[in-house]
Amino acid sequence: MSEHNQHSMPQWHGTTIIGVRKNGKAIIAGDGQVSMGQTIMKPNARKVRALGDGSVIGGFAGATADAFTLFERLEAKLERHNGQLMRAAVELAKDWRTDKYLRNLEAMMIVADKEVTLILTGNGDVLEPGDGIAAIGSGGNYALAAARALMDYEEDAEVLARKAMKIAADVCVYTNDQLTVEVLDSAT
Repeated sequence: MSEHNQHSMPQWHGTTIIGVRKNGKAIIAGDGQVSMGQTIMKPNARKVRALGDGSVIGGFAGATADAFTLFERLEAKLERHNGQLMRAAVELAKDWRTDKYLRNLEAMMIVADKEVTLILTGNGDVLEPGDGIAAIGSGGNYALAAARALMDYEEDAEVLARKAMKIAADVCVYTNDQLTVEVLDSAT
Protein backbone atom coordinates (compact mmCIF):
# COMPACT_ATOMS: atom_id res chain seq x y z
CA MET A 1 0.00 0.00 0.00
CA SER A 2 1.44 3.38 -0.95
CA GLU A 3 1.88 6.08 1.66
CA HIS A 4 -0.78 8.18 -0.06
CA ASN A 5 -3.36 5.39 0.08
CA GLN A 6 -2.50 4.60 3.70
CA HIS A 7 -3.68 8.01 4.87
CA SER A 8 -6.60 8.65 2.54
CA MET A 9 -10.17 8.42 3.80
CA PRO A 10 -12.40 5.58 2.63
CA GLN A 11 -14.38 6.46 -0.47
CA TRP A 12 -17.96 7.66 0.01
CA HIS A 13 -20.24 5.98 -2.47
CA GLY A 14 -23.23 7.86 -3.59
CA THR A 15 -26.52 6.94 -4.89
CA THR A 16 -28.68 6.14 -7.84
CA ILE A 17 -30.92 8.81 -9.36
CA ILE A 18 -33.23 8.31 -12.33
CA GLY A 19 -35.30 10.79 -14.32
CA VAL A 20 -38.17 9.55 -16.48
CA ARG A 21 -40.40 11.63 -18.75
CA LYS A 22 -43.38 9.84 -20.25
CA ASN A 23 -47.10 10.38 -20.93
CA GLY A 24 -47.32 13.85 -19.45
CA LYS A 25 -45.27 13.23 -16.32
CA ALA A 26 -41.71 14.02 -15.28
CA ILE A 27 -40.36 11.84 -12.46
CA ILE A 28 -37.11 11.97 -10.52
CA ALA A 29 -36.47 9.12 -8.10
CA GLY A 30 -33.48 8.40 -5.90
CA ASP A 31 -32.48 5.79 -3.40
CA GLY A 32 -31.54 6.56 0.19
CA GLN A 33 -28.25 4.74 0.71
CA VAL A 34 -25.02 6.50 1.66
CA SER A 35 -22.02 4.18 1.97
CA MET A 36 -18.44 4.73 3.09
CA GLY A 37 -16.21 1.91 2.00
CA GLN A 38 -17.98 -1.33 2.93
CA THR A 39 -20.29 0.33 5.48
CA ILE A 40 -23.81 1.67 4.97
CA MET A 41 -23.71 4.97 6.84
CA LYS A 42 -27.32 5.97 6.22
CA PRO A 43 -30.13 4.00 4.57
CA ASN A 44 -32.70 6.80 4.13
CA ALA A 45 -30.94 9.94 2.88
CA ARG A 46 -33.12 12.30 0.83
CA LYS A 47 -31.33 13.11 -2.42
CA VAL A 48 -34.35 14.18 -4.47
CA ARG A 49 -36.40 17.32 -3.86
CA ALA A 50 -38.50 20.08 -5.33
CA LEU A 51 -36.60 23.30 -6.01
CA GLY A 52 -37.66 26.92 -5.78
CA ASP A 53 -41.41 27.27 -6.10
CA GLY A 54 -41.84 23.55 -6.84
CA SER A 55 -41.84 23.92 -10.62
CA VAL A 56 -38.44 22.19 -10.84
CA ILE A 57 -37.46 18.86 -9.32
CA GLY A 58 -33.94 17.57 -8.91
CA GLY A 59 -31.79 14.75 -7.63
CA PHE A 60 -28.08 14.46 -6.99
CA ALA A 61 -25.36 11.86 -6.83
CA GLY A 62 -22.06 12.62 -5.15
CA ALA A 63 -20.95 14.54 -2.11
CA THR A 64 -24.00 15.75 -0.17
CA ALA A 65 -22.65 19.12 0.93
CA ASP A 66 -21.48 19.80 -2.62
CA ALA A 67 -24.90 18.90 -4.02
CA PHE A 68 -26.72 21.20 -1.61
CA THR A 69 -24.40 24.04 -2.62
CA LEU A 70 -25.26 23.34 -6.26
CA PHE A 71 -29.00 23.14 -5.53
CA GLU A 72 -28.80 26.56 -3.82
CA ARG A 73 -26.92 28.00 -6.79
CA LEU A 74 -29.44 26.52 -9.22
CA GLU A 75 -32.34 27.97 -7.23
CA ALA A 76 -30.69 31.41 -7.38
CA LYS A 77 -30.21 31.05 -11.15
CA LEU A 78 -33.85 29.97 -11.56
CA GLU A 79 -34.96 33.06 -9.66
CA ARG A 80 -32.71 35.30 -11.74
CA HIS A 81 -33.94 33.77 -15.03
CA ASN A 82 -37.69 33.70 -14.24
CA GLY A 83 -37.86 29.95 -13.72
CA GLN A 84 -36.36 29.08 -17.13
CA LEU A 85 -34.63 25.79 -16.30
CA MET A 86 -32.53 25.47 -19.46
CA ARG A 87 -31.10 28.98 -19.12
CA ALA A 88 -30.50 28.57 -15.37
CA ALA A 89 -28.80 25.20 -15.93
CA VAL A 90 -26.48 26.57 -18.62
CA GLU A 91 -25.51 29.48 -16.37
CA LEU A 92 -24.88 27.11 -13.44
CA ALA A 93 -22.78 24.82 -15.65
CA LYS A 94 -20.66 27.80 -16.78
CA ASP A 95 -20.04 28.81 -13.17
CA TRP A 96 -19.42 25.22 -12.10
CA ARG A 97 -16.80 24.73 -14.79
CA THR A 98 -14.98 28.05 -14.36
CA ASP A 99 -15.31 29.13 -10.70
CA LYS A 100 -12.33 28.03 -8.54
CA TYR A 101 -14.53 27.01 -5.60
CA LEU A 102 -17.33 25.35 -7.59
CA ARG A 103 -14.88 23.49 -9.84
CA ASN A 104 -13.91 21.30 -6.86
CA LEU A 105 -17.48 20.22 -6.09
CA GLU A 106 -18.05 16.53 -6.71
CA ALA A 107 -21.64 15.85 -7.69
CA MET A 108 -23.90 15.31 -10.66
CA MET A 109 -27.52 16.38 -10.91
CA ILE A 110 -30.66 15.48 -12.79
CA VAL A 111 -33.20 18.31 -12.92
CA ALA A 112 -36.57 18.56 -14.63
CA ASP A 113 -39.40 21.00 -15.18
CA LYS A 114 -42.57 20.72 -17.27
CA GLU A 115 -40.64 20.87 -20.55
CA VAL A 116 -37.17 19.39 -20.11
CA THR A 117 -35.07 16.89 -18.16
CA LEU A 118 -31.35 17.64 -17.89
CA ILE A 119 -28.18 16.06 -16.53
CA LEU A 120 -25.71 18.62 -15.13
CA THR A 121 -22.04 17.86 -14.50
CA GLY A 122 -19.00 19.72 -13.20
CA ASN A 123 -17.41 19.52 -16.65
CA GLY A 124 -19.90 22.12 -17.82
CA ASP A 125 -22.19 19.56 -19.43
CA VAL A 126 -25.91 20.24 -19.75
CA LEU A 127 -27.26 17.07 -21.35
CA GLU A 128 -30.84 16.44 -22.44
CA PRO A 129 -31.56 12.73 -22.86
CA GLY A 130 -33.22 12.00 -26.19
CA ASP A 131 -35.35 9.14 -24.92
CA GLY A 132 -36.76 10.83 -21.81
CA ILE A 133 -34.63 8.75 -19.42
CA ALA A 134 -31.61 9.99 -17.47
CA ALA A 135 -29.68 8.22 -14.73
CA ILE A 136 -26.61 9.00 -12.64
CA GLY A 137 -24.72 7.60 -9.68
CA SER A 138 -23.38 4.24 -8.60
CA GLY A 139 -26.32 2.26 -9.95
CA GLY A 140 -27.19 4.72 -12.69
CA ASN A 141 -26.30 2.42 -15.56
CA TYR A 142 -28.38 -0.40 -14.08
CA ALA A 143 -31.40 1.89 -13.60
CA LEU A 144 -30.94 3.35 -17.10
CA ALA A 145 -30.80 -0.07 -18.75
CA ALA A 146 -33.83 -1.28 -16.79
CA ALA A 147 -35.86 1.84 -17.62
CA ARG A 148 -35.01 1.58 -21.32
CA ALA A 149 -36.05 -2.08 -21.33
CA LEU A 150 -39.34 -1.20 -19.60
CA MET A 151 -40.13 1.93 -21.68
CA ASP A 152 -42.26 0.14 -24.30
CA TYR A 153 -44.11 -1.97 -21.71
CA GLU A 154 -44.85 0.37 -18.82
CA GLU A 155 -47.08 3.38 -19.54
CA ASP A 156 -46.94 5.03 -16.11
CA ALA A 157 -43.71 7.05 -15.69
CA GLU A 158 -43.64 6.72 -11.91
CA VAL A 159 -44.18 2.95 -11.98
CA LEU A 160 -41.46 2.69 -14.64
CA ALA A 161 -39.00 4.70 -12.49
CA ARG A 162 -39.80 2.66 -9.38
CA LYS A 163 -39.33 -0.65 -11.23
CA ALA A 164 -36.02 0.52 -12.71
CA MET A 165 -34.81 1.63 -9.26
CA LYS A 166 -35.81 -1.74 -7.79
CA ILE A 167 -33.72 -3.52 -10.42
CA ALA A 168 -30.77 -1.20 -9.72
CA ALA A 169 -31.11 -1.86 -5.97
CA ASP A 170 -31.10 -5.61 -6.59
CA VAL A 171 -27.85 -5.37 -8.60
CA CYS A 172 -25.81 -2.47 -7.18
CA VAL A 173 -24.47 -2.80 -3.61
CA TYR A 174 -24.41 1.01 -3.28
CA THR A 175 -28.15 1.36 -4.05
CA ASN A 176 -31.10 0.47 -1.83
CA ASP A 177 -34.89 0.42 -2.16
CA GLN A 178 -35.61 3.37 0.17
CA LEU A 179 -36.88 5.71 -2.55
CA THR A 180 -37.69 9.38 -2.64
CA VAL A 181 -39.81 10.28 -5.66
CA GLU A 182 -40.83 13.71 -6.97
CA VAL A 183 -43.47 14.04 -9.71
CA LEU A 184 -44.37 16.91 -12.05
CA ASP A 185 -47.12 16.98 -14.63
CA SER A 186 -45.22 17.87 -17.78
CA ALA A 187 -46.09 19.53 -21.05
CA THR A 188 -44.55 16.70 -23.09
